[in-house]
Amino acid sequence: MDGDVIITTEGIISTLKNKYTEKTFYKAIAEYIWNGFDAGATKVEVLYDMSNGGTFKLLKIIDNGHGINQSHLPHTFKPFHVSEKKKESNDDSDIMLTMHGKNGVGRFSFFTFARVATWDTVYREESSKYKYQIEIVDNKLEHFSGLEAIPEETNDPEGTTVVFSRFKRPPRIKKSKKGGSREKQMLDHLKNEFGWFMELKKPLGYKLLINGEELDYSDLIGGKDAIKIEHNGIVFDVRYIQWENQLDEYSKFYFLDNNYKLSYKENTTFNNQGDYFYHSVFISSDYFEDFSIVDTGNTTLSGGCRSDGTFKHLKEELETFLRIKRKPFLKEHAKTVIQSFEEEGIIDRKSKNEFELIQIDDLECVLSELYTTQPKALNGLKTEQKKILVGLFAKILISDEREEVISIIEQVVNLSPEEKKQWAEMLKLTDMSRINKMLNLLRDRYYVINFLKQIVFNENLGADEIHHLQKIVENHPWIFGEKYSLVAAAEDNFEKALQSHIYILRKDDKKVTIDHPNKQKQVDVFLCRQTKYGNAIHNLIIELKHPSKRIGMNELNQVKIYMETIREISQFNGDSYTWDFILAGTKFTTNRYIEKEIENSSVKGEPDLAYSVDNYKIYVKKWCDILNACELRHNFLQEKLEFDKNKLYLEVSSADEAVELSKQNSAGICSW
Repeated sequence: MDGDVIITTEGIISTLKNKYTEKTFYKAIAEYIWNGFDAGATKVEVLYDMSNGGTFKLLKIIDNGHGINQSHLPHTFKPFHVSEKKKESNDDSDIMLTMHGKNGVGRFSFFTFARVATWDTVYREESSKYKYQIEIVDNKLEHFSGLEAIPEETNDPEGTTVVFSRFKRPPRIKKSKKGGSREKQMLDHLKNEFGWFMELKKPLGYKLLINGEELDYSDLIGGKDAIKIEHNGIVFDVRYIQWENQLDEYSKFYFLDNNYKLSYKENTTFNNQGDYFYHSVFISSDYFEDFSIVDTGNTTLSGGCRSDGTFKHLKEELETFLRIKRKPFLKEHAKTVIQSFEEEGIIDRKSKNEFELIQIDDLECVLSELYTTQPKALNGLKTEQKKILVGLFAKILISDEREEVISIIEQVVNLSPEEKKQWAEMLKLTDMSRINKMLNLLRDRYYVINFLKQIVFNENLGADEIHHLQKIVENHPWIFGEKYSLVAAAEDNFEKALQSHIYILRKDDKKVTIDHPNKQKQVDVFLCRQTKYGNAIHNLIIELKHPSKRIGMNELNQVKIYMETIREISQFNGDSYTWDFILAGTKFTTNRYIEKEIENSSVKGEPDLAYSVDNYKIYVKKWCDILNACELRHNFLQEKLEFDKNKLYLEVSSADEAVELSKQNSAGICSW
């Protein structure tokens, strides 16, 4: 006779639709694989053929489990949505039922992709094996055949093959973040569903085959380790797996006997921490041979239980092991979090000078430590919340109230005395590191300024503009302002300079050409800088003159020719571009030509401005004024950091030595 489950087709469909969301298509397949493993199978094989549109043309799932005994058929199919979990049982088959939390719905989920499901099953009863067939159709899910069949004695191996037919187009689903075909998404889902289980059963040789090949989930494994824990003569073998993705199973401890039979499992303490630290830990020992799940408090039992000292000690060791594993993972993952802050513009490096970059390094170190201590403090925040948090830390870290960071963190995280101590030490170390970096940078900049003073004002050194002045300026564009990038030097013509200019601003390295008679002309130093978000491009051309040469009309006219050349090259004239030209020397001609030009432009209210038109300006500056202005920019830091800049004077014996020392100097290393 036929049988009926105790629920209508509509009720089954309604329940399944509530249970499954956009992953219906994949979860349904996973259900039938789990049915095989639930039936004691050590091998489950999925054979399928799928159209380009994702509709099955063939699907069968074969397992070598103990089959479905016909006398158990009413129990197997009728009590729909009634949990079969036996929480207090140590029987492995019952524990298996709890592994994926199914509630009897799996055998009916085929209706999402097929109209008919047929089971051919072979089971053993006493010394004989029997086979028969069960069938369900999608419009009568409450009805199943098989009870009326007379099982046929057979020599076929035990197991069950479920075959699906009359396939439907699968329901529309959201695209995976990883993208790829529906087939790939299905395989990815099976990896997430069964990866932990295949690792659990790996020592027993369990297999999940997809079209004849073992399911390869190696791309989900981020790390492995194995250790031994000993206590009172009992040895525990521990296997640790770190997963790249969140699996369908929580991060758990799996406690197994020496035959790898599961005795007990429980969640680790590192679930739902917002840190992407996904893991599985498998612990095997003969201690779990007669392990009692129930906490009876009776330590005289022959086997262990959760309340005895050995298990408590084991748990402490395991938690310590996980904390050790988690720390470097969080430190590494913190880099990704900090990078996302930069990409969102919460932390801005592009528009900062080298001193500000040192402060940002300090800020990022503290944020990284905060993430390592409590990932949730930085995860799930809205953009405005991130800006407030980062801005708050940035202000405090450069103030005299730096230690208040710990008080702020304690509002979010309950810091242990040990963690408070670690935070205090970290803040001192990062502050010392920040100050040392600033001191070193400031020291090196003062060295460069002093080198320049010597080669400009000490005529005995025999410095010239090409081999000495220009080389130092190329290595140290900060002399003329922060955040500049070198576009071109004396050996570069305008055509080459344009290509470099485009690359700096757009990262486009394609070859460019200029149609202009002066395209082969060269400037001494060509710098540019881009403001935040790329709204404005400021360009600076520097014409350097020999220390002994006086600057007059001829030199100024030379710069005007450069300016007019650039004005006529359309690629250099974007709407957001501004151009400054600096003519630099030690002294002016005695006819006061330069002074008069500066006086004529004084109505513009800009010191040293000699000529301007549109967004083009020419300044004529003496080196004494350039170097004094440079020193003034750094004085506020020198005073705050409290060191004697006069001690940083290093006398050189030649202009070549000054250039060489300036090349080795870290002040010339750009961080943008």
